[in-house]
Amino acid sequence: MRIGVNWSVLVILALLTLGLAEGRLPEAHPGDPGWLYWAVGLVTAAAFLLSLLAHEISHALVARRHGVDADSITLWLLGGVARLRSEAPDPRAELRIAGSGPLVSLLLGAVFAGLAALIRATAGPGLAAEAVAWLAGINILLALFNVLPAAPLDGGRLLRAAVWRRTGDPVRATVVASAAGRVLGWSLVALGLYLVLLGAGFGGIWLVLIGWFLVAAATVEGGQARLRELLSGVSVREAMSPDPVTAPASATVEDFLESPAFRYRHSAFPVVGDDGAPAGLVTLHDARAVPAAARATTRLAEVMLPLEEIPTAAPGDPLAPLLPALQAAPARRALVMEDGRLAGILSSSDISRITAWLTSGTPWGTRV
Repeated sequence: MRIGVNWSVLVILALLTLGLAEGRLPEAHPGDPGWLYWAVGLVTAAAFLLSLLAHEISHALVARRHGVDADSITLWLLGGVARLRSEAPDPRAELRIAGSGPLVSLLLGAVFAGLAALIRATAGPGLAAEAVAWLAGINILLALFNVLPAAPLDGGRLLRAAVWRRTGDPVRATVVASAAGRVLGWSLVALGLYLVLLGAGFGGIWLVLIGWFLVAAATVEGGQARLRELLSGVSVREAMSPDPVTAPASATVEDFLESPAFRYRHSAFPVVGDDGAPAGLVTLHDARAVPAAARATTRLAEVMLPLEEIPTAAPGDPLAPLLPALQAAPARRALVMEDGRLAGILSSSDISRITAWLTSGTPWGTRV
């Protein structure tokens, strides 16, 4: 599982450090040197980012316990996100995966609160106690905000689990949660703009930013749910590109890049072993990243994505459940295998093509 940090994390680190060093810390304990406020503010802001990371790791760990692999965790401007390679298998698993993050944040809040009380009891009030108390409050606030019943928050996942359990329809549950997310998002945008008009400044702008993010993310989730509903009843065989051009794992990168057989508009090709069995997937980007001097001696087996990192399916599998894994895959492609042999490849272009066909009203039998 990869852990990444988006550049925007520097923005939130700077904003939190500024708010603590120029606001809360000197207001609570005036008279200390300015550099000390900044040092304590920076350490406290960094500790909060680690708290966000713990929140997301808890999602990933619980997801793995329920058979859902986590592809990566990324921290960014508005928090963090654990990217899961598939959906929860049932409402109970969804409930546990979603609830783990707020629970960890709540526990961290309690731990920091206890630590702040201990520091005050042993060393008296000071910057250290104030910083730890701030960490307690912000983690508890994070937990409470995240359980609001609106996608893409954890509370939206909890709402989805409840609707899924009641209706037995995960797609309908996602639509309900995403609609709630848009309502909450627009409400925060309106509240933020109102606060800006009242002169709240930064606080109002921050609410507008969070609200806009919720609206955008909830809209995406709703669109994905409608796409899965549209594709229900469609099999992988009906969407895949059959008999794709393959590259041998023993071929060199130089041969791969120069061979006319691979000068297609495609940007990725399945890789097969000497026995013809699928071994992985190679992208033109990864092949071209090999230094020119090493291409003649570097085999595709060394630069390909191994089979275990690529979603796989059988031709008769339903298409809709494969979409989350396809979207989370490094190359946005899945290999279709039948009896251990490559039967086809599935890409986002294939999904777009069959989606356009389904929405065109063209009769099923006239598909080309």
